[in-house]
Amino acid sequence: VQLQASGGGLVQPGGSLRLSCVASGFRFDDYTIGWFRQAPGKEREGISYISSSGGRTEYADSVKGRFTISRDNAKNTVYLQMNSLKPEDTAGYYCAIRRTSSSREIYSRDNEYPYWGQGTQVTVSS
Repeated sequence: VQLQASGGGLVQPGGSLRLSCVASGFRFDDYTIGWFRQAPGKEREGISYISSSGGRTEYADSVKGRFTISRDNAKNTVYLQMNSLKPEDTAGYYCAIRRTSSSREIYSRDNEYPYWGQGTQVTVSS
């Protein structure tokens, strides 16, 4: 199982970024996916989750209305579109996966995800 996150960078407040997480080594559409972030000195925060079918999504209140999670099972890729970025969004962003037997199941706790990508840094600053 391998997860490769990309798309991070430096962006001004109000700007946008799209993160990608490409998976390999397993049947992608058997897995539910979560995006988490961690800023220096802070606990890891779950921000968005998507079911294996893509039919169910959830967001943390801190990003609701600004971030959109999606997946393309044909490309083994999950995306996180981030709009209206704020300085407090600055963090390392990580994708994580968990196998599921349900097409709509979502997991929101980081300890429920056994596989993690290496992370991509997002810095929001003027």
